[in-house]
Amino acid sequence: MSIIGKQIKKYRTAKGITQEQLGQLVGVTTQAVSKWERGGTPDAELLPRLSQVLSVSIDALFGREEQSLAVSLARQICQMPNKDAYRYAFSICWAIEIGFMQDISMLDDFLGIFVEHSAITADKTDYFAKMMQDGGIATARLSPDFHHFFLMVEPQSSIKDNITDLETLRGIFEIFADKKLLSIIFYMYSRLNTPIATSLISKNTGIDMPEVDRCMKILCQNNLATRSVVATADGDIYSYMFHQESSVIPLLCFADEIAKKDYRDFVGSFDRTKPLL
Repeated sequence: MSIIGKQIKKYRTAKGITQEQLGQLVGVTTQAVSKWERGGTPDAELLPRLSQVLSVSIDALFGREEQSLAVSLARQICQMPNKDAYRYAFSICWAIEIGFMQDISMLDDFLGIFVEHSAITADKTDYFAKMMQDGGIATARLSPDFHHFFLMVEPQSSIKDNITDLETLRGIFEIFADKKLLSIIFYMYSRLNTPIATSLISKNTGIDMPEVDRCMKILCQNNLATRSVVATADGDIYSYMFHQESSVIPLLCFADEIAKKDYRDFVGSFDRTKPLL
C-alpha cells in the first residue's frame, strides 16, 4: 500500500465514514477509493478536496505532516494582517454554515454559486442563514459590509441548564431597555477606550451629571465598566473605563437581527427533534 493510500484509509477511518461516503464527498466512485487504499494514487486535482473532506493538510496525506485542518487554518490566519484575517475567517465560517445543509447533491450546486459570500450581498439585502439541528446551532448574517457568525455545540445536558437564572437575565436586559443607559453604552463604545470623566459623558449624551453617575454605577455593578477616582485641585472626580472585551457588541448585533423586519432567510435547516431550551 502506498503512503497516501495508508493515510487516506487512516483519516477516513478516524472520521468514521465508509469508502462509499468518501467517494460521494470527493466526487469519485467507491472503487476509486478502494483502489487508492490498496496502493493507488489519487489524481492531483483531487488532493485539495480530499484534504478538505478528511480535515487534514495535503502534506499530511503524504505522511509528511501530521497536522489537522484546524491547525493549518490557525497557522494561515496567524500570518495575516488583522483585517485580512477576519475576512478570511468569516469565509471559513460561511463555508461551515452552508456545510451544515448536509445534502451533498444540493450542496454542490449551491457551492458553485454561493461559495463566496460576497456574491450574496452584492444586491444590498440583509440575508440570514440559520441552522437549528440536534448537533447544535449555527447562524450567519450577511448584510452589506456587515457580517457575523454564531456557532454553538449542543451541550450534553441542555441549553437551559447552562444559562443563568431568569432573574439575572432580566436584570441584564433591563440595562439595555433603559434609554439613558443605552445612550451611554453607545457613546462609550463609539470612542477609544481611554479614561473618561462624568462631565464629558454628560456633555456628549445630554444626560445631567448626577444621572450619569447613577447610570455608570449600574454599569460598573454589572462589570461593563470600571470606576477610578482622580484627585484634582478642585477635589476628586470620577473617571470610567469600559470593558470592551465584554459581549455587548454581539448582544447588540443579535438584538438588531431580531428587530429586523425587511430581510431574507437565505438558507436554513430546522430539523431539531428536541426543544431548544
